[in-house]
Amino acid sequence: MRHPLVMGNWKLNGSKQLTADLISGLQSALTEVQGCKVVIAPPALYLAQAVAAVQGSDIGVGAQNIDVNLSGAFTGETSAEMVKDNGAGYVIIGHSERRTYHHESDELVAEKFAVVKQQGLIPVLCIGETEAENEAGKTEEVCARQIDAVIKTQGVEAFHGAVIAYEPVWAIGTGKSATPAQAQAVHKFIRTHIAKQSPTVADQVIIQYGGSVNDKNAAELFGQPDIDGALVGGASLKADAFSVIVKAAAAAKA
Repeated sequence: MRHPLVMGNWKLNGSKQLTADLISGLQSALTEVQGCKVVIAPPALYLAQAVAAVQGSDIGVGAQNIDVNLSGAFTGETSAEMVKDNGAGYVIIGHSERRTYHHESDELVAEKFAVVKQQGLIPVLCIGETEAENEAGKTEEVCARQIDAVIKTQGVEAFHGAVIAYEPVWAIGTGKSATPAQAQAVHKFIRTHIAKQSPTVADQVIIQYGGSVNDKNAAELFGQPDIDGALVGGASLKADAFSVIVKAAAAAKA
């Protein structure tokens, strides 16, 4: 049985004070929540602080990105080994902002996925289509291509114990969100696509929805059978809003 995962992607936001206050607020708000895994992904500079702050709670910590290299002359990069050494357990891979602003290809994202797995960390693979691709009816084609980049190099078993986050690019930070029915249709496609090669892997893989998830639309989204949680952006920076999303996931999948 899959248990929901709600992950907060802080993106380029945060400070020592915000990290302390937000984690404290989440710990207070989520004391009685069961059945939903909660993970926060602060900027790399605050990973160690976050890991220390969540000790004694069920909140996990993840990184927003890693380099494909583990060490060497790669100024400004962060390796998967460093993320692991700081106590984080998850890494977001292939977020649309990385694909767009840093020109990360499907092949590079797949390589990062492999590095994360090799270090014993859990990759959160972000996939999704742009507004133009959506309007052209290419949603399934794009999602399949981004998933297949991993399968072609590592096999479908690479998704065992991994997470996929379906984030329609047109819904990220725009206030727009796919309807629950639209999101479910894509999630079902993703699971079916993986099941063609391994029903077992498809059945256990966590598929999150991302794209303007908030405390108002969360419950209806999580009521869908193939939506296993959320990758949350802006709303994850507010303990009260984020905790409502977590509680909605826990209630919907109880």
